[in-house]
Amino acid sequence: MTRPARRTALLCALAAATALLPAAPVQAAGRPSPLRFTACPDSVPRPAAPERVECGRLAVPLDRHRPSGPHIEVAVSRVRASGTPAERRGILLVNPGGPGGSGLPYAVTKRAKLPQSVRRAYDVVGFDPRGVGQSTPVTCGPMGGLFDSPGSEPVPAGARSERAYLASLRALADDCATHAGRLLPYLSTEQTAYDMDAIRAALGEPRTSFLGVSYGSYLGAAYTARFPHRVDRMVLDSVVGPGDWYDFDVLQSRALLRQRDTFFAWTAAHAGRFGLGGTPAAVRDAYLRVRRDLAARPVAGFGPAEFDRAVYRALGRTERWAGLADGLRGRLTDGDLGGLRPDSAFDSPGSRNYEAANRVVKCADGPAPGPRDVLADIRRPRRLDPQPVLTGMEASTCAYWHHRPGHRTPLGSPDAPPVLLVASTHDPVTPVEGAHRLQRLLPGSRLVTLDDDYSHGVFASRGNTCVDDTVAAYLVRGDVPSANARCTGPGLPTAR
Repeated sequence: MTRPARRTALLCALAAATALLPAAPVQAAGRPSPLRFTACPDSVPRPAAPERVECGRLAVPLDRHRPSGPHIEVAVSRVRASGTPAERRGILLVNPGGPGGSGLPYAVTKRAKLPQSVRRAYDVVGFDPRGVGQSTPVTCGPMGGLFDSPGSEPVPAGARSERAYLASLRALADDCATHAGRLLPYLSTEQTAYDMDAIRAALGEPRTSFLGVSYGSYLGAAYTARFPHRVDRMVLDSVVGPGDWYDFDVLQSRALLRQRDTFFAWTAAHAGRFGLGGTPAAVRDAYLRVRRDLAARPVAGFGPAEFDRAVYRALGRTERWAGLADGLRGRLTDGDLGGLRPDSAFDSPGSRNYEAANRVVKCADGPAPGPRDVLADIRRPRRLDPQPVLTGMEASTCAYWHHRPGHRTPLGSPDAPPVLLVASTHDPVTPVEGAHRLQRLLPGSRLVTLDDDYSHGVFASRGNTCVDDTVAAYLVRGDVPSANARCTGPGLPTAR
């Protein structure tokens, strides 16, 4: 294809992706777009009076290496600092995780949980990363049958089912290539880090502070790699390690097995409350009976894939464990699935965008596995437990991706100021070893660990005074702990 033809094809892809957005003018290289705030869309909740949230759109280059090329728009939200002008420190960008999570409402929802001193000091700024929500949302169409209801068996066993599993990954990659086309190389974490700096510049701030949770920690580390001298204060909570996404997914799948065993033991310890048996083995048997029954006879579109997604979500936060145990009991005693079904449909527009953006970003960020790697890493956990939870293995589809990135996403920098990392000792979604590995790429950083905790998301989330006070002192006053800090966690939940 000739260069003019390639440019025409790219513009066509952009036109389709931004059909719902107002036209974004091309900006001159090196000059930030103006960011004018108006009312927010209905998807953004309103904070309690007298505070208010405002939203705007920022034009950014699709490819940061071609600043005069095609532009896309990034949606931004802001709740201003509630303190006096003397108390204000600047902006605190926030990201809720993913990849694929919408950050536009997060400026309101996360801010409401922040310590008052932080709310008084910072304008809290949310944004939908490129490809997500209101920021040129990406779609991958049917995604190889991912949204079929019921979905296909997510844990293949045997040569025939393994071939079908690989075929579904190939179909997912093909669908993303068909529907996202030439956007694929540009919806990477590294490109989003450049967008973060464009937001900073458009707001007239010399530096930015940042709070990133889960995937947000990976995004923050990518920002420090490219813009270390523009980092003010940065909190990375529930840390994704610096390895490739596929390796992270494999690590997570093993952590989920450990977490599920803990859930089985906890449920057995409260046999009188849940009625699933008095030993971990008995609870596990009840769990497997529910899953086998749904695999053999799905109910109203709810089968083994839907069951595993419900388990995956519940294992990540201990406050959801009782609901999972009650859901298992309800299914066994009267056939009711109400306790296991999610509140929102998996094939909703927001979910479809999340799942597409998740794969597109992961596959744009670095090397892909091969099909043999994928099968080997399915067989290994099945040797530990014949029925693992593989719901989070999203990067497996990168084995068949149509775009191969030229390099890994750079993470961390020795030139960045001290960063504060936060982790839970038994977080199954972002295992704590990832925080230790990332800390080595951020000299001078400190790690705050919540001991005896089993949930994902810590700061302004778990209600732990030790963690929240330590992080607030860092954000507001710049107090960096003299060494890594440990806080006493809540332990396993009380069964109510």
